[in-house]
Order: sequence, then structure tokens, then C-alpha cells
Amino acid sequence: MTKHPVEPFRIKSIEPITQLPRHERERKLAESGCNLFNIRAADVFIDLLTDSGTSAMSERQWGGLLRGDESYAGCRNFFHLEEVVRDLTGYQHVVPTHQGRAAEHLVFSLMLEKGDYVVSNTHFDTTRANVLYRGAIPVDFPDPSCEDVSSEYPFKGNIDCARLESFLQEHPGRVKVCLLTLTNNSVGGQPLSVANARTAAAICRKHQVPLFFDAARFAENAWFVSQREDSQSGRPVKEIARTIFDCGDGCLMSAKKDGLANIGGFIAMRDEAFAAQIKEMLVIFEGFHTYGGLAGRDLEAVARGLEEVTDPGYLAYRVGQVEWLGNRLAEEGATIVRPVGGHAVFIDAGALYPHIPPGEFPGQSLAVGFYREGGIRTVEIGSLMFGEIDPETHLSIHPAHELVRLAIPRRVYTESHLDYVARTFAEIYRGREKARGFAIEYQSPFLRHFTARLRELPAVVSIHAG
Repeated sequence: MTKHPVEPFRIKSIEPITQLPRHERERKLAESGCNLFNIRAADVFIDLLTDSGTSAMSERQWGGLLRGDESYAGCRNFFHLEEVVRDLTGYQHVVPTHQGRAAEHLVFSLMLEKGDYVVSNTHFDTTRANVLYRGAIPVDFPDPSCEDVSSEYPFKGNIDCARLESFLQEHPGRVKVCLLTLTNNSVGGQPLSVANARTAAAICRKHQVPLFFDAARFAENAWFVSQREDSQSGRPVKEIARTIFDCGDGCLMSAKKDGLANIGGFIAMRDEAFAAQIKEMLVIFEGFHTYGGLAGRDLEAVARGLEEVTDPGYLAYRVGQVEWLGNRLAEEGATIVRPVGGHAVFIDAGALYPHIPPGEFPGQSLAVGFYREGGIRTVEIGSLMFGEIDPETHLSIHPAHELVRLAIPRRVYTESHLDYVARTFAEIYRGREKARGFAIEYQSPFLRHFTARLRELPAVVSIHAG
């Protein structure tokens, strides 16, 4: 197998990790209600639950923590962050927040009323929840290529512009914002092209609908564009990112992803009046508008992370490492979303467990299997996360695919760690016919996958006439 690019860094500090014996892992599963979110991090061996806030910071970021100015108003770290974000995005008005969902809450609270629409290439879980919480309606128009998980189409993260145009024509004045995610997490960490961003922007301008970006993984998206879009070949990643941002009116950012920080985020926009409204709400819910719920040291870590993340050596390593794991899992029998995404490998649990129907959560069965077999924590991206009840028919609506996401923290795990993950999947694959589904015993009305408790269903016994 081709090796992924060598790590462009040396390791200065380590954190011990411990593997619990299998009987202890079984006990932890029972105590957690078979929900990996309910398991303590200390009881996890390899943690691939999320790439959000789990990055290893650089020595430059750690040095920046010592430069934290903890003044309540006007700390110097805010002005450094503001300068970096303006240079990166071209948006003049920058408002820090403590993380991405805080940015979503602020923006949607001002933009949305009951019955309004938000259109997207695909809303992720917290984004969708914040839209629904306002009584508005999230609508997804993913590229049709997403239907085939094995397709090598290079820009599955695109929005379907024909459906976007049609929907805006059919609902004049009711679509309050178009939000494009970079990269498109829900469909496998897939990128959106410059050409698609430009087309979507033209449609939104025609219908006077603001266009915002969920920029959590903007650098990974720009790297893919540099490798796959002919018209952008050879351009620096930072320039490509700016070209995409130029298409929009603003962005929401969880800096816990491509900000390479453990906490933080921001809203950036062109509209001065809207920025003033955001700042007024920020003071009520987060803090003064130059710190947004963050310590000065965290603002500095985000600013320095944004300066580092567009480095081509880092991005080649980052994307290459994830692709390497995807290919290893495929060698062991996994059906994965192709092409491999920038931040995670997505395994098709529905293909692995055809005997488990969507209503019994095959993705959760695989996620539990990873922990049971190897102490590995992953997350289901399927009917548990995105399943809904049709309000008219009262029947279950399931997403197109039952996926499990293996999100790779940035600069944290080595090739041997990821090879262990692949070998663990090999054990799961060998016992795939014995896997069982799950039933929900408790769920919350929003984001149920974070706190739900489940029970494993009895094994299905086939009886053949003799």
C-alpha cells in the first residue's frame, strides 16, 4: 500500500492512553446505554468521535497562550484574530464566539422566524437543530452524485444548483439564507468546487437571498479544489479559499476544526448593520464583542491556527493520512464513501449489515462494535442522528445512507494507531452476520444522538425446515 505523506512535525509531548480489557468495555457499554457519547474519554483507547476541538496545537500556538491579554474589552488578541480573518475571508466585520453552534444560534436568532427556510448542500446536526429550534425548516440539496457512495465524483459536496434555483422560485421571500458547508460533512467530508460556489452565489443574488458559508473545514476544502478542479490547479490554498469566500456575504466558523484550536469560533460578514445586531446579542449571551465567550489566550491560539492551516505540507499530510486509513479499511472489506473525505472516513454500515433495518440503527451497531472489539470510539451518521418522523403520516423517515464516521483528530494519531483501527474492523467484518440492532429507550427532542440511551436487540435466529 502507498504510504501517506510523512508527518511534517516532530512530537515533543505525549499523553498516555490505556486499553481497557474487553469485559470492562462491555460494562462501560451497558452503563452508557450503548451510547458512545456517554463513555468517559479515559475509557477510550483510540478516540475518533470527532475532529472538533481535538487537534494537537503547535508550539507556536502554545507560545501564543502565554501572550493572552485577558482584558475584558479590546484585548490585543482579538485584533490579531480580526486581522487574520479579514485577510483570509475578505469580510470586514468579525465577531468571535466560543464555538460554531454559538455562531449558528446568534445568526439564526436574527435571521429566522417560524416557517422560514434555510437551504444548504447539507445541514449537519447542530446546524439543523438550531434551524429547527427557531421553528424554521432546513432543506438539503446535495449533489446527486452522493447517492452512490462508491462514486469517485470529485465534488460530492456541491449543492444541486438546479434544485436551488427551482426552490427559490417556488418560495419567494421565505428562504432567509443559503448556507454552504465546507467541506460537506454529512455526505462524507466531500468538497465544494469554486465553480459550484459561483453558480450558487449568482442564483442567490438573483433571488436576493444571503449566501453564507459554514467554514469549519475551509482549508481542507480548498486543498481538494487545488488537486481536483482544473481551473484552480497550481493556485495557493489560501487564494482558493479567498475565491470561495468572495462568493458569499459571510461565514460561520467553528475554529475547533480548521482553526486547529481546542475551543473557539467566529462570525464574519460584509453587512455592518447585521454585524451590529450580532454584537448586541453577543453581549447578552456570550460576552463583550471583542472576546465572545473566550479567554484572550484562546483567541490567540485560533488566530495562529488559522495562519498555519493553509500550509500545503500540513494539508498534504492531513488529507493523505485520512485517505490511507480509508484504503486500509477497504482492504479489510469496508464499503466506504468515495472519494475519501478530508477529515474522516465514512463506512457504509447499511452495506455491512444488510440484515439490520434502518429503524434498528445499523450504524450504531457498527459504532458499538468498534468500541467492543477495540476500545475505539466513532459516531453514527444515519438514522439515529438524522432520522425523523413524518408529521403527516407519522412514519419514520430515514436518511439515504447508514454511515459511521471515523473522524481523525489533527496531528494526534500515527500510522500505527490507524492500522490498529483497520485491524479492529477486520475482526468486526469477520463476525458481521452476528451483529444485532438497537432500540431507543430514551431520547431528547433535539440532537437525540448526544444523550439517547439504547438497548441491544436479541439476535435473529433463522429457522429452516428440515
